[in-house]
Amino acid sequence: MPNDNITLTAADRSVSLPLVHGSLGPSCIDIAALYRDTGHFTYDPGYAATASCKSAITYIDGDKGVLLYRGYPIEQLAEQSRFLEVAYLLLEGELPTVAQMTKFEDAVTHHTMMHESLKNFLHGFHYDAHPMAMLCASIASLSAFYHDTLDINDPAQRKLAAIRLIAKMPTIAAAAYRYSIGWPIRYPRNNLEYVTRFLHMMFEVPSEPLNLNPVAARALDLLFILHADHEQNASTSTVRLVGSTGANPYASVAAGIAALWGPAHGGANEAVLKMLAQIGDPKHVDQAVARAKDKESGFRLMGFGHRVYKNFDPRARIIRAMCHQVLAELGVNDPLLEVALKLEEAALKDEYFIERKLYPNVDFYSGIIYKALRIPTEMFTVMFAIARTAGWIAHWIEQHETPDARIGRPRQVYTGALKRDYVALDKR
Repeated sequence: MPNDNITLTAADRSVSLPLVHGSLGPSCIDIAALYRDTGHFTYDPGYAATASCKSAITYIDGDKGVLLYRGYPIEQLAEQSRFLEVAYLLLEGELPTVAQMTKFEDAVTHHTMMHESLKNFLHGFHYDAHPMAMLCASIASLSAFYHDTLDINDPAQRKLAAIRLIAKMPTIAAAAYRYSIGWPIRYPRNNLEYVTRFLHMMFEVPSEPLNLNPVAARALDLLFILHADHEQNASTSTVRLVGSTGANPYASVAAGIAALWGPAHGGANEAVLKMLAQIGDPKHVDQAVARAKDKESGFRLMGFGHRVYKNFDPRARIIRAMCHQVLAELGVNDPLLEVALKLEEAALKDEYFIERKLYPNVDFYSGIIYKALRIPTEMFTVMFAIARTAGWIAHWIEQHETPDARIGRPRQVYTGALKRDYVALDKR
């Protein structure tokens, strides 16, 4: 790697700062000595131009529409892999052999059950609590069930926590949903593979078997692959920030779930469905597009554009094909889905959106697929959390394997009052 520096002048002081080079992507200026040598910090709202860590897990080139998991293009993984294999890849850094994959699947399957006391924990929530609230609290509570294996300095215990989280997240998610609608909680059927097992826990009732169309399981598996990781997004950065304090993996991932819940992050696909409901009818799409182009209207199309991708989101290209396959295979007849397809067609042809590269993103299509699979809108972000758990825990482990990792501690630009003296209450 090149070992070059740049010189930065701040007021009357100059400092030579080294460049940090990764294997792909732009170089970064190492500003660790900036305050010491110049007395100045940097100001970067939203960390849009700041690298907070070194990571070997995921690479994104937003200008070219590239997404790599451990060097493997997302297009290849989506076409040829399965979610659990991708989870192994994120955790271990390499694709597994047959023996390694069998061992990993067996380990995940062995840990799918949740403690019976968690049922009582769920019963403490109001019946109509949002599933994300129940999921976040339940995952945090796992640290109380497994308090004897929380040594974050033990690689074996870190790996066991990763297996437990990947295995139990679908079980707890399905249980939260079923509790919210008054259905009995279903135990995992460990003779089924990961995604099919989850769908059975979600929808199977004791009175009759679940007839599951294979395209439903494949579509959900694909969504899990596409959502498994996405570099240093808000929730992953949250997991790393909390983890940097030495917090246990369950608390760290629960913090990630809380961050994911935000409508600007994981809640975006839920917002897409609400927008489609607001439009209401395919004949209103042209009017909605016109309103979106009017800055004074306050109306915006959800599920279009992306902060990182300035090209077509590569995940959206993949999921678009699956979306149309699911709708055709399942024979879904839903007015909102008709609105979505009409909106997609209009936006892809409209010069306003083309010029601004406001293409439909992964949230737009995932919401449509979830609805076609009859997954309730309030569970959309939960689906995201199940998938992203693989990435979160991979980053948490990587962080604890990094020798020079430090506790996260951003600085600020203070804009408050100058120093002033206290005045007694009776004299104010």
